[in-house]
Amino acid sequence: MKFVASTAQPAANLAGCEPGGLTTFGPDVRVAVVGYGYWGSKHMRVLSSMPGVRVTIVDEDPERIAEARRNYPQAESALRLGDVLGRVDAVVVATPPAAHAPVALQALRQGRHALVEKPLATTIEDAQEMVDAAAANGVHLMAGHTFEYNAAVWKLKEIIDSGELGRVLYIDAARLSLGKYQRDCNVIWDLAPHDISIATFLLGEVPRSTWVWAKRHVGHRHADVAYLRLDFEKAATHAFVHVSWLDPCKERRVTIVGERKMVVYNDMSDNERIRIYDIGVDPTDPDDHGESHAMPVSYRTGDIVSPFIQFNEPLLVQDSHFIDCIRTGAKPNTPGERGLDIVRVLAATDVAEATGRPAFVAGSIDPAGTELAREVAS
Repeated sequence: MKFVASTAQPAANLAGCEPGGLTTFGPDVRVAVVGYGYWGSKHMRVLSSMPGVRVTIVDEDPERIAEARRNYPQAESALRLGDVLGRVDAVVVATPPAAHAPVALQALRQGRHALVEKPLATTIEDAQEMVDAAAANGVHLMAGHTFEYNAAVWKLKEIIDSGELGRVLYIDAARLSLGKYQRDCNVIWDLAPHDISIATFLLGEVPRSTWVWAKRHVGHRHADVAYLRLDFEKAATHAFVHVSWLDPCKERRVTIVGERKMVVYNDMSDNERIRIYDIGVDPTDPDDHGESHAMPVSYRTGDIVSPFIQFNEPLLVQDSHFIDCIRTGAKPNTPGERGLDIVRVLAATDVAEATGRPAFVAGSIDPAGTELAREVAS
């Protein structure tokens, strides 16, 4: 499936823009979902359920358009975004990643709000251009970081910020399954944006550098298994991320190990998504030689608590927030700048994979020199 931004101009600019303000629209929000694949079909389902939202389906594949029409007979459909851009207020970009920037820029430059699936773009330059275009045209650019709208992730941040865990020693994340292999990006760009987004949200900062091991096992294009290490300077901790398209078990897990307690978020669990473990290891007197062969530590074992979390579909929460921001002019919780930050980290993983060395995230400062920082930024 190939998407190319149309050069056709919209029939009319239905939006009004107050001087110095965001573009404003009428009470009914008209949204074009561009790309009726895995994520596009989910956005279509969610947006179609919202009162006061009218959805148009855009896909260059006639078979997918036919499928969408069968599922949503009341929705308008089109093969090209340019054919309907003049009749919508916003777009949701759910195309393959390489088309995110051209499709979003087409909409932003015509004064349309845009929600873009992860990753925001496939280069830092494209992501920055999208952020600039949104600002220049007075519209919202929102990054589709779904897990930042997940109640379980919000609970994780609440637990960390409360100090219950103590100092965070490290974060470990795994996102594994069999497939789906992508044509235009490796497994890091496909799956790791979720866990990079979660880790940076929990710690409140972007990693300073990253280390990567990645390997291609199937086909001739992209790495399908990878391990990342993200180094966080202010929190003085690390996050380790394992992503794979080639694993027999589907796993979506984040473990946070603190000095006092530990917590596990299992997104595959139906009723205990978060478990807080009152367990740990404490140093003891190094001069105590009771067991000469053992490390001078003691082990703590306490209760395991699973707090109640009211589940709301994160995609519904995210898309509802996008619609609310269009109606009210409020800034999205995951604006384009947030998506740009994650793209900077992903670009650094490319450098780390290619060089076999740690790569500094663009914008960070390397005390030993700026060679890697410049390499990432370019």
